[in-house]
Amino acid sequence: MYSILYIETSQFNDFLKSLRNRFQVFSPQPKTQNFTQENDYSYKRLSAESPFVFNPYRAVEPLKTFFTQAEEKMGRYFSGEDKVVDLQEKTIVFGVKSCDIAGHRIQDFVFLEGVEVDAVYRLRRENTILVSGDCTDYKSVCHCLAWDILPYPSWGFDLNISPLNDGYVVEAGSDKGEELLEAHKDLFLQVKDAQIAGRRAKRESLIDRLRRHLLPQGLVHKEDVQRLVKEGYFAGTWQEFMLTCVECGGCNFICDTCHCFLLSDIRGAQQHKKIRSWDSCQYANYARVAGGANPLKLRAQRLRFRFTKKFDFFVDNLGIPACCGCGRCIEVCPGKIDIREVLKDLGKKIKNKTA
Repeated sequence: MYSILYIETSQFNDFLKSLRNRFQVFSPQPKTQNFTQENDYSYKRLSAESPFVFNPYRAVEPLKTFFTQAEEKMGRYFSGEDKVVDLQEKTIVFGVKSCDIAGHRIQDFVFLEGVEVDAVYRLRRENTILVSGDCTDYKSVCHCLAWDILPYPSWGFDLNISPLNDGYVVEAGSDKGEELLEAHKDLFLQVKDAQIAGRRAKRESLIDRLRRHLLPQGLVHKEDVQRLVKEGYFAGTWQEFMLTCVECGGCNFICDTCHCFLLSDIRGAQQHKKIRSWDSCQYANYARVAGGANPLKLRAQRLRFRFTKKFDFFVDNLGIPACCGCGRCIEVCPGKIDIREVLKDLGKKIKNKTA
């Protein structure tokens, strides 16, 4: 059982100062200063002068950007003891939300639980401390509850902070988090029952607000999505929604569960480089093989593939769909393709077909 403590706002600033002396610390910062509900928050590395801002909902960037890069040189890095050397500084990421943690379960499955473990990913994971926070608001595209994901984490974090009026309830969720609390125990207080009750009340209030926000949308139930993408394999949904797709790949790159990458060789004067870059299943050449054959030649096929991978493959192989309800793909899409509307359309077409 890990610790649950309380820290006042003034002491929290001292806590941050100490962390910045030992780690590179990232935290979401508002992109504008109007602090409206739809304000965006983007990860920035905190300097000594940077103020801490508690982001009420997830940041623009997916959590995966701290563990895989859009483009990076690959290679085997060994020390004299024939061990892979540390590739980055110790990092603390604040502002992680429950949807980020749920989505990142897919990344861990792909890069840590396969036949081969990605050593670079593993090192970055080991060197990173995740400090999550309760959501205190939501964006119009947020729909985590549709996937049975609560707007506060119960697992997968090292520390979680829950804001109250004059401070934070801080809960450790791992040995890493417990060690941080122990190293700064002079800054923390024993949590009071009233503070735990206050945290619970704020959480329940947001769940109620979010549920009322989602109810009129008529979203597809989590238990139904695998059946829908299977039964709707030949539905007209894919052809209809692909008409506005511009094949930019934004939905894949902004998604915290998408993980496909492309390996390529670049010729150099002295030596060649092997580059790993994010790939998108919405690209025309995504599935093309050396002989020129392409089983996903049409846009409608590629759009369908994205949904079957998320809602069929991962349900079969991991027991969960590869969507966390963050809504990032909805925001980024220039074609206004909404993952919620695609699933709803599948449901309608299948219902009409069987009626």
